[in-house]
Formats: sequence, structure tokens, C-alpha cells
Amino acid sequence: MPDKKIQHWTESLFDSVYALYETAREYQTAHRAAHVAVQTVDVDRRKLHEGRVALRGLRGRADADYYRTRCTSPHEKAVFGLYDLYSRSESELRHRYDEAAHLFASGAAWAIGAVQGDETPAVVEFNTDEDGTPTRHQLNITGLDRYAGTGEFTAAYDRWHARICAAEYAEDLAGRDYASDHEAGQMHDAIDAALGLADSAFAYGLLAQRALNFVLLEPRRTRQSELAAARATAQSAQPSH
Repeated sequence: MPDKKIQHWTESLFDSVYALYETAREYQTAHRAAHVAVQTVDVDRRKLHEGRVALRGLRGRADADYYRTRCTSPHEKAVFGLYDLYSRSESELRHRYDEAAHLFASGAAWAIGAVQGDETPAVVEFNTDEDGTPTRHQLNITGLDRYAGTGEFTAAYDRWHARICAAEYAEDLAGRDYASDHEAGQMHDAIDAALGLADSAFAYGLLAQRALNFVLLEPRRTRQSELAAARATAQSAQPSH
């Protein structure tokens, strides 16, 4: 199998961020599909068919003639079973989407900071916890005063930050041994305010990805100048005819 073309660090770094984007988008799509699936079997919106069937089976005795007959509603059982299955799937995919969206956003932010610090990383780097799970970087980015999209970028960060603060506050209240009625109300308000956190991180990641292209402009220009100089040197070294 032929070796892959060796990329300049500016291209491999951007590809690394793009892979994080594709990962987050996969989980976003899967989570949305799971959410729709849950809605299709929402028992509050479905009319369950009243038809029943009789099930006859042995009652746990050796006497094969001793049967127990019970009636059940197959449609009701199917709808409740699917609701449980889809709900568990939606919950798992919501968690995975949240993690992937934040890794995308924080990975793009890390890449921008690295380039701003005159580093030349070939890929996005993450620290990991004890079980090998990547840990998020900080999302906040500075030093983009000359970037035309700074206003939109800052607003997206503020929206994400408001939701993450609400989520952390709700988690803190939920973890207390006792919560007053007032605090319980605050917890529900905080949960509502945190809705859309993963989407907010994903949106911020998209803008960070664009900003990464901006901070990579100068290193890419330098690379093109180096290539042009190398070509000129090679041409001048060729014998004339």
C-alpha cells in the first residue's frame, strides 16, 4: 500500500480539527434521529389499540396439563417497550453528542491558541483521564482583534458560557442533600436555561474552525514562499542548454 502524502503541519492541523467536526456532526445527526424516534412512541400522543391476546403457558409445574392463561395488550406492550428502548438510546446519544461537540469546540480553540503562540502542532492534542477519555480544553480565545468574525465569535462564546454556567448550577443544586422549594424552582429554571448546550458548543466550534483558517493564513503564506524559493533554487541549479 503506497504511503500517504506527507502534509504540512498547517494542513494536518486543520484536518485534525475537521475530523472532530465530522465526529460531532455524526453524533448530532444520530441524537436528532433518536429524539424523533422517542416522539413517535410518546404514550401521551399515541392512541393505543385496545385489542388483547391470551397467552397460555406452564405455571412452573411438571404437570403439562396445568396451564395459566393471562391476557395482554400487544400494542401497548410494544409502544411502552419501544419508548423505553428509544429513551435510553436518546439519553446515551445526547451524552455522546455533548462530549463530541465540546471536544470539537475546545480542540479548535486549542489549535488557534497554539498557532497564536508560534507553535506548529501537526494535530490537535488532548490530555486524557484515567480511563483514557480525552479531556476538554478551555473554549475561550483571545487575540483575534484583526479577525472580521470576532463579534459573532464572541457572541457564540457568551451563549455557550451562559448555558454551561446554568448546567453547572443545576448540577450543584441537584447534588445537595436538601433543597428548599425556592432552590428546587431555581434548579428547574437552570435546567431550562442549559437546554441546547451541545448545539451551542457545536455552533461555537464551527466559528472557531473558521477562525483557525484565519490564523493559519500567515503560516500558509510562509510555506508557499518557502516552496517558491525552493523551486527557484532547483531551477537555477539545472544546467542550461
